[in-house]
Amino acid sequence: MENKKRRGDWSSIVRLLKFMWQDYKWVLLVSAVLIVISALATVNLTSSIRSLVDNFVQPMLQTGSSDFGPLRDFLLGLALFCLVGIIANYGFSIMMATISQDALRSLRNQLFERMQKLPVKYFDTHPHGDIMSIYTNDIDALRQAIEHSIPQLFSSAISIIGVTVSMLVVSPLLFLVVAVMLAIMVWVIKTVSSKSGRYFGEQQKNLGIENGFIEEMMSGQKVIKAFVHEAASIEAFDQINEQLFQSSYLANRFSSVLMPILGNLGNVSFVLTSIAGGFMALNGVGGLTIGGLMSFLQLNRSFIGPIAQVSQQLNFVLMASAGADRIFNLLDEEPEANQGKITLVNVEEVDGKLVVTDQKTNRWAWKHPRPQGQYELVPLVGNVVFNNVDFSYDGKKQILHDIQLYADKGQKVAFVGATGAGKTTITNLINRFYDVQSGSITYDDIDVKLIDKDSLRKSLGIVLQDTHLFTGTIAENIAYGRQEASREEILEAARIANVDSFVKHLDQGYETMLTDDGAGLSNGQRQLIAIARAALADAPVLILDEATSSIDSRTEKMVQEGLDRLMAGRTVFVIAHRLSTIVNSDVIMVMDHGRIIERGNHASLMAERGTYYRLYTGGLEID
Repeated sequence: MENKKRRGDWSSIVRLLKFMWQDYKWVLLVSAVLIVISALATVNLTSSIRSLVDNFVQPMLQTGSSDFGPLRDFLLGLALFCLVGIIANYGFSIMMATISQDALRSLRNQLFERMQKLPVKYFDTHPHGDIMSIYTNDIDALRQAIEHSIPQLFSSAISIIGVTVSMLVVSPLLFLVVAVMLAIMVWVIKTVSSKSGRYFGEQQKNLGIENGFIEEMMSGQKVIKAFVHEAASIEAFDQINEQLFQSSYLANRFSSVLMPILGNLGNVSFVLTSIAGGFMALNGVGGLTIGGLMSFLQLNRSFIGPIAQVSQQLNFVLMASAGADRIFNLLDEEPEANQGKITLVNVEEVDGKLVVTDQKTNRWAWKHPRPQGQYELVPLVGNVVFNNVDFSYDGKKQILHDIQLYADKGQKVAFVGATGAGKTTITNLINRFYDVQSGSITYDDIDVKLIDKDSLRKSLGIVLQDTHLFTGTIAENIAYGRQEASREEILEAARIANVDSFVKHLDQGYETMLTDDGAGLSNGQRQLIAIARAALADAPVLILDEATSSIDSRTEKMVQEGLDRLMAGRTVFVIAHRLSTIVNSDVIMVMDHGRIIERGNHASLMAERGTYYRLYTGGLEID
């Protein structure tokens, strides 16, 4: 998936934080307070070394006092503050874990909701495995960032501020040494992180590509083995995996060297601070005491630790930023356009007038909105007309050229022609999976662009060549045709489609569970279920996209019987590979390279002795 923003831009992380703030502001505020308490507890523990040495240990050693009461009280107070810090740390950890899981649940819901609203074109142009990677890898990267990295960055920032203030209080002069080393560390972090951030983005992208390839190979295992394509598949995967390796290697190489570099710079800072601080304490420069030096050196250690934590967690945040880019890019995809206001409704006749009803009446009408909340009901007929339609999928290569056709109610219109002639494209346009660039398509004299897409598609039944069955029972798969259908209606649709012919032999009947796209069924059985779906939908217009091309001749007879029952009284568009199935069509369109080159019924086209005649007699093959 192409990234729409510049690498290294933190806008996605900012957007993520705004998203969380909307729903969890009070929990986040409480968590922030707890993080501050936890961080300051650690800083206070380190700073207390100065008071411990200068106010208690040294005086007791000098006077030989054995009164440990004040020291005990001091240590008890310190322990109490540490306990508060531990409780605060535990509290914000639990809160952030809860917030992260709830926020990611919400994001997944929004992703899926947006995905269902995207046009078919999006799924035609984006690998499915890459989309799946957004739900898995990218979401998990966000989980790591929300639950651990961002809170740790905030905690480290508070610690750095607290330690800085404490060091300035102890010895502003000695802090100059630390400031110089800090400037060097910041430069190193900025330089290395900019490189690792770019490669982390590439890593997430390449991970999506690899997931898409693996999914494709899993789906096509039969084809791979049938054509002995294993070696070539391995070679292709090796190339994709190499790309992932290179981006991951570079990302982690830069992120991995950061900690050792900072660790060594921290050691240098400690040594320089020790030398300078020892000289100052022994000579009384700047009022630095032995206790102050011990406290400052420990604060220096505590200063380096949070900086190292920042550098480490920064890598996870950069990875999350790359994942957030992909997540928000999907959420920002334009949903399928739907400006249609005309809807399809069930109607019944009352006193000679059509009225809208919620009951299934098998009578449909187009509901045209009118001013002042009025509407007009126009009976659905099922007349479809293409007026000089031109179409291109990508705006470059023309697929359809000046298509002119009409189908009246009850007519059977067939399309024949070679692969790539534009037959399926016509059915895609009727469903408005894509919109035409020029010309128009009308349905009962209504431009399909004016019809609400859900209503348009409810009026169209479709049986595809490649049937997709979902995990669930046979009855549930048939019910995809109309979700509110009763059990009796499902069984009736199954009878019409001849599904009974094989279901009666199954132990569980219609409750037989289907998995893996109906792997236990033959192509013909799967197709019969698809026909049953269309029968259950009971739409006035039916589209059959090579519904019998992938089944054997014996099964075809059974499927064709189901189709004949389904087509009765409906306007039907048929894409046919086997010409024997369309000889009874009212109109046959012969297509070639996106143009209709012949049209007529079987008899008239045979009499012309043109392309159709050659196809039918075997003089020309449909490839």
